[in-house]
Amino acid sequence: MLRTRVIPALLLHGKSLVKTERFGKYQYIGDPANTVRIFNELEVDELSFLDIKAARTRSGPDFDVLRDIATECFMPLSYGGGIDSLEMAKRVFDTGFEKIILNTAAYANPALITEIANVYGAQAVVVSVDVKKHLWKGMQLVSHGGKRWQSTTPVDWARQMEELGAGELLVTAVDREGTWSGFDIPLIQEINSAVSIPVIAHGGAAGPVDIAKAVHEGGASAVALGASVVFQKKGMGVLVNFPSPETLRKVLP
Repeated sequence: MLRTRVIPALLLHGKSLVKTERFGKYQYIGDPANTVRIFNELEVDELSFLDIKAARTRSGPDFDVLRDIATECFMPLSYGGGIDSLEMAKRVFDTGFEKIILNTAAYANPALITEIANVYGAQAVVVSVDVKKHLWKGMQLVSHGGKRWQSTTPVDWARQMEELGAGELLVTAVDREGTWSGFDIPLIQEINSAVSIPVIAHGGAAGPVDIAKAVHEGGASAVALGASVVFQKKGMGVLVNFPSPETLRKVLP
């Protein structure tokens, strides 16, 4: 097992896997269960599933899809999307997921983080910190799938989430998500230096060099990959893939 986790971050839209660009337009990728089987064979460290529809529509998780995923998956799983109560989190855990990811609910009910952490442990609670460049305010927090601006600074929010009991932070640079333009290293550095819990870098990775920069320069404890593990290359067709252990050993501690 690599000390630095490299996590495919897969997007659910209904019963399908998709890939977005800057949280906007999306492209169909495939069936979730079939994709999980491929990642089983590639022996990835962990898989993360984010439902981009659940929070926006307030429909909640699709538990049939989550059960299918958990049944097929041989590695630790995390899920985010539409979780707004301890009871709903319990249902996700009961399907076989080890971690839940909170974003919109963290703003509506911050105490939910503490509530879930008290029952399942801080290691089971990941808070998604989505950051986007505002036209005149600089880097700002967004929620509700990147549609709503938040007034708290990203660093202050990260500290608050740690204090409330979050065990990890999934930090996404929205403007880079799906663009293959590299991680936002200054953003990762800033948040990582403000908290003591693991920071997962997400948004923009194109390959091993970007992974190395996020860890060595940004201080990230883990990285989450999207486009680079579901497409052949930028602008090319769907191909589920993952860097080889040899490749990762060359760039990671």
